[in-house]
Amino acid sequence: MIRFKREKETDVPEISTASLPDIVFMLLFFFMTVTVMKSEKLKVNYVLPNASEVKKLEKPDRVIYIHIGKPTLEYATILGSGPRIQINDKFVDLSDVGPYVLGQIADKPEAIRPFMTIALKVDKHAGMGIILDVRQELRKINALKINYTTYEGDAYANLE
Repeated sequence: MIRFKREKETDVPEISTASLPDIVFMLLFFFMTVTVMKSEKLKVNYVLPNASEVKKLEKPDRVIYIHIGKPTLEYATILGSGPRIQINDKFVDLSDVGPYVLGQIADKPEAIRPFMTIALKVDKHAGMGIILDVRQELRKINALKINYTTYEGDAYANLE
């Protein structure tokens, strides 16, 4: 008769946690070096209008933002209370919009240049005149892909 031997139950060795602090600090340093801090300071106040059909922009690296609204209290005494155009950290004239957008598009890789979108963040109380002027400047440089940034909600709430 043949006897079968039972195999001994082997215990699984514990995982060594000695290198865990090294891994955590490596990840911490990695994220500290690759993270880009947002350095743009908003100098205009705006309340975005509501819209019922809203779509999120999928690729934020293909978006150029232009802010239009009333200057903050800090700048209102100097510039007045009319709507102003802010690009990056400075106020610009209407004639500076086209060259700025062309410069931003030129800085991007050639493969994504045709897909660049200009996002206008405009105060809902700003007049349509300044928006049309900005659109005309963008047409001159053939930047025709424009997005109007809004909040999702009832569009009739804008009539107040």
